[in-house]
Amino acid sequence: MSRHLMLAKYRSAASRLAKQCGIPTSLLKPQRIRISFDIDDTLACQLHHCDIEESWLPDFVHRWLGEPLRFGTRSLTRELRRQGCSIWVYTSSGRTPSYIRRWLLLHGIRVDGVVNSVRHGHALAAHGFENSPSKFPPAFDIDLHVDDSEGVKLEGHDHGFRVVVVHPEDENWAQRVLDAVGDVQTQLAWQQPIKHEEPAPQRARAFTS
Repeated sequence: MSRHLMLAKYRSAASRLAKQCGIPTSLLKPQRIRISFDIDDTLACQLHHCDIEESWLPDFVHRWLGEPLRFGTRSLTRELRRQGCSIWVYTSSGRTPSYIRRWLLLHGIRVDGVVNSVRHGHALAAHGFENSPSKFPPAFDIDLHVDDSEGVKLEGHDHGFRVVVVHPEDENWAQRVLDAVGDVQTQLAWQQPIKHEEPAPQRARAFTS
């Protein structure tokens, strides 16, 4: 059974259960999530590892202002925006936020936030960490992180954050990310606090003797 079919059946069952329990089905709608992407070997891959996005700008402009962007990134970010996701970049490199934003804008991609090694270091200090983990998305309210490193996924398991691993050679990487986003949306929908309607106040009755 495909992952999409399993997820659809799961949501259908969840909807039926919610109705039986008197839970508003509006709580089960896809939730807005914040997703972050690593750069090295995730968004920026070497040419011999994967195809790259075409650009309307001359090659020398990209060599000067940026680096090759993994093929499928543009369409993936468009779909994530359509689903209401907030898109961030989270890198352990020293690339500056201005460089990262400019590089992605060359490809028509806007990001809502950037975490580099400097900002990451401040976050670790604020949370009492010394040398690990290499990334800590919860410090920035990031619901899902996309990375090529299995080590980051292990850190996520140890420190309680979600990671989907996409390898440079994976041609279906964008779909893998979308599947993970769907899973997170479903999890967040169930974790939302259920608000019960307060009973309408009863009007006081006037009694006459």
